[in-house]
Amino acid sequence: MQPQVLANVIRGETVESIHRGHVIVVNGKGSTIATIGDPTMVTYFRSACKAFQAMPFIASGAADRFGFTEDEIALAVASHSGEPFHVEIAARMLTKIGLSESDLRCGVHLPFNETESRRMTAAGEKPSQLHNNCSGKHAAMLGLAVHLGADIKTYDLPGTPVQQAILECVSEFTDVPTDQIAVGIDGCAAPNFAVPLAAMAHSFGNLIYPSERFEMPTRSACERIVSAMNKYPELIGGTNRLDTRVMQAAPGKLISKVGADGVWIGAMLPSEKYPTGLGIALKVEDGDDFRGRPVIVIELLRQLGALTDNDLSDLSPMPIINRRGDGVGRVEAAFGRLEFA
Repeated sequence: MQPQVLANVIRGETVESIHRGHVIVVNGKGSTIATIGDPTMVTYFRSACKAFQAMPFIASGAADRFGFTEDEIALAVASHSGEPFHVEIAARMLTKIGLSESDLRCGVHLPFNETESRRMTAAGEKPSQLHNNCSGKHAAMLGLAVHLGADIKTYDLPGTPVQQAILECVSEFTDVPTDQIAVGIDGCAAPNFAVPLAAMAHSFGNLIYPSERFEMPTRSACERIVSAMNKYPELIGGTNRLDTRVMQAAPGKLISKVGADGVWIGAMLPSEKYPTGLGIALKVEDGDDFRGRPVIVIELLRQLGALTDNDLSDLSPMPIINRRGDGVGRVEAAFGRLEFA
């Protein structure tokens, strides 16, 4: 099975370039609902894995031990924009576990939010690790290290207690044995995990509809993560970020999580139409994050009934604007109607 064209980039009325990729939709029991391309292809979760990287922190009792609030749990699973409210929550998380910004090992980058990034640059302010989009995830990893009595200076290294707990969690939710999960290092220096795209969709199906094979602390952690994402969509991404806008457009209906290099995983919560919910996974083959991916995600959610044709119409089709501000084309979905199994 080959990747399929998922989005066309059209200038005037001529297709100038394309974005190919793969999609799979499963229900909460793991049955395949629809596919495009090859759902068996293996790729990295990237930041779409954050729910499972935070899961051991919550299920172990560490989140309760340190008194983490729901907004702090949301930031633990976020790829935030480094806006002031994101930074404040990340700092608060570290204070609760008795640590500081210097204990993070995620590295430094300017905020993803362009307004805040420009403001800081103009003011001569330098970013800290708190501005890193993964600072909430790393704060939770540090909290788990403290809770387990593990070395906080090596919490990010593969094979350490924190990362071993995360690997086992990823295995449990994807149903892929740990020795079959490829491990690489993410942009934030933490381990990340490569599994088939179908396993990614299945993991989000398990997240929103965990069966009784999962122990009660894990099922409770699932509920808390999904609730936090729904209650605080502005923390999961930030101003004008895809995850935030999608969840705000369909409040209480779905969760959305981007990953770098063209990955997106989402889930539609159980409803009358989908009693066990849906897990959805997308990989844009060329790694596009900003042009094809939003258009494809929104069209998928429209066809699945989570969004209407009028929802997020400024993003899908996405206008192409030249440097003078003229509309000169569009990016639009190209995969037609989903064929349901």
